[in-house]
Amino acid sequence: MTIWLLIIGIGLLTYGLRLSFILGLGRVEMPALALRTLRFVPIAVLTAIIVPQLLLPSGAVDLSLHNPRWLAGLLAALIAWRTRNVFLTIVVGMLALWGLQALFV
Repeated sequence: MTIWLLIIGIGLLTYGLRLSFILGLGRVEMPALALRTLRFVPIAVLTAIIVPQLLLPSGAVDLSLHNPRWLAGLLAALIAWRTRNVFLTIVVGMLALWGLQALFV
């Protein structure tokens, strides 16, 4: 019973914190500099998640031609740059990764 009260309490606390920011900051006009800066947050977060997966598959930087992840990532980046199509980028990147892994393993 105690664990359920703890889970419910933490859930209510989390919900309350999020709601307070929505209600409190919903009426505040953000400065233009902050808005321009926040535009770069998604790409920075995605880069921080993706780059280690591509370049550090075994815990050390691996830029060799035997690392299929960075080769597939490079191809996916090229497709994203040329087409601006997220779905096509994912499909081509995954197919390239699977194909390269089949070749190298």
